[in-house]
Amino acid sequence: MEEALDKGLKAAIAKTTAGLSPIALAAAYSDWVLHLATSPGKQLQLVEKAAKKSTKFASYAATCATHPDAPQTCIEPLPQDRRFKSEGWKKWPYNLIHQSFLLNQQWWHNATTGVEGMIKQHENVVEFAARQVLDVFSPSNSLLTNPDILRKTISEGGWNLVRGWRNFVEDATRQNTGQKPYGAEEFEVGRNLATTPGKVVYRNRLIELIQYAPTTDTVRPEPILIVPAWIMKYYILDLSERNSMVRFLTGQGFTVFMVSWMNPGAEDRAIGMDDYLSLGVMDAVEATTQITQSKDLHAIGYCLGGTLLSIAASAMARNGDMRLKTLTLLAAQTDFTDAGELQLFINDSQLTFLEDMMWKQGYLDSTQMAGTFQLLRSNDLIWSYMIHDYLMGERTPMIDLMAWNSDSTRMPYRMHSEYLRRLYLNNDLAEGRYKVGDDPVTVSDIRAPVFIVGTERDHVAPWHSVYKFNLLSDTDVTFVLTSGGHNAGIVSEPGHPRRHYRIASTTKDAPYIDPERWVEETEPTDGSWWPALTDWLANNSGKLTTPPPLGSKERGYPPLCDAPGTYVFQE
Repeated sequence: MEEALDKGLKAAIAKTTAGLSPIALAAAYSDWVLHLATSPGKQLQLVEKAAKKSTKFASYAATCATHPDAPQTCIEPLPQDRRFKSEGWKKWPYNLIHQSFLLNQQWWHNATTGVEGMIKQHENVVEFAARQVLDVFSPSNSLLTNPDILRKTISEGGWNLVRGWRNFVEDATRQNTGQKPYGAEEFEVGRNLATTPGKVVYRNRLIELIQYAPTTDTVRPEPILIVPAWIMKYYILDLSERNSMVRFLTGQGFTVFMVSWMNPGAEDRAIGMDDYLSLGVMDAVEATTQITQSKDLHAIGYCLGGTLLSIAASAMARNGDMRLKTLTLLAAQTDFTDAGELQLFINDSQLTFLEDMMWKQGYLDSTQMAGTFQLLRSNDLIWSYMIHDYLMGERTPMIDLMAWNSDSTRMPYRMHSEYLRRLYLNNDLAEGRYKVGDDPVTVSDIRAPVFIVGTERDHVAPWHSVYKFNLLSDTDVTFVLTSGGHNAGIVSEPGHPRRHYRIASTTKDAPYIDPERWVEETEPTDGSWWPALTDWLANNSGKLTTPPPLGSKERGYPPLCDAPGTYVFQE
């Protein structure tokens, strides 16, 4: 009774805080305030920096007044900051407005970092929070201080704002009524998304297993099993016909199987990581090898699916199960000590708050996860959208990747709690404490060659974190660093413009190379990394043979329905 009262209160608070723990935020803020208050040297340093920035800005303003066409600036935005790139920001008074903002932003970064004695995570949280607050007041977000918006408003007589208001009302209505975002109706699973032909050949309470039809007369004897993340629908790797990795792999002579996860509800609250391992990965491995009658297979895991696949591969290696001929990990982490800004939301206080919220509803809702990911890239995912769609009055065109991104899934209470605590918080897999059954597993037991892909601008699984597999492994590793972010870097089909990648292989006996040196010594290659993957898979495969049938009724795996199956349509 008492425990339920505590959990119910926190769950109620979570509805007004988007799942963020006010206690965790207050602890970080108090840590900063108290340590800064007892650091007179840091305070003097900040006063000095403020004076220097004021002098620098005054000098810049004077130069602009006497030489209005002078091209110089007193501070440059960060490389990833594209808010002030247009020519309008170089003219008075907008040059002074945005330069003042950037100087102020830099000062607050100095104020919230480098305070001696602070817990590192608290410092990161305070710096992140200050950045979010400053971004709210960025001059790019206001009609009167953004020259591009003001120019458009004058030229159109304000009709851009009328259109923007309509766009806002429509978006709010769609969100409040549970509809998909504007333009997503143009993309439909089974019609122009997830259209690669195949059959569902196995189904349990957690997964459907799809086997795709061959497109070549002969195939490699070892099938490919793909384990996607369960945080979203599986078909990111089978988007449109032009950018489907599944279609590309089958076209290269591989037999491909794909796991499609069930979308859990409140009744699935007790499903845990062990269930995802046994009902998800291991059942799929068994079905794939039985249907194809192959003694081994190539396994590919993406994001959370890659982490789960790493756990499965470690357990299989520990138990002497040698069915994994190769292991491919796409933007997947096995060591979580450097897991990027998601770590801001991972501590005991925050996880307890999140668990209490999930306890009440039985799962983590997709909208709650989406809000967290949007905060990590607020300039790209929140403010730029607001400027373009609401102030400029234009509509951001929907693409297949964005339509997929709006088709998210829920996560069961028990599984998500175990995942965050055992991996993100405690780093059990990397430190040899993660148990499958009664005994721990370790990535160093894996002997199959491994192909790993990291992406340069990944905010979910930073490539430096993905690269840490090299510190844990005792096998041959081929590492690829590709352009793009967590999703666009993986969905990088041949012919996609402005793509490049770096690739290098390391034998198990080779000395460790740190990631910065690896980048310096590895030359970039233009184009898609997909052909490099299929070449590597082919080099680790047997001779071409006749394609296997779709399913195997005699072995207990009859075709159940056409791809994309039924689980993908669960709301």
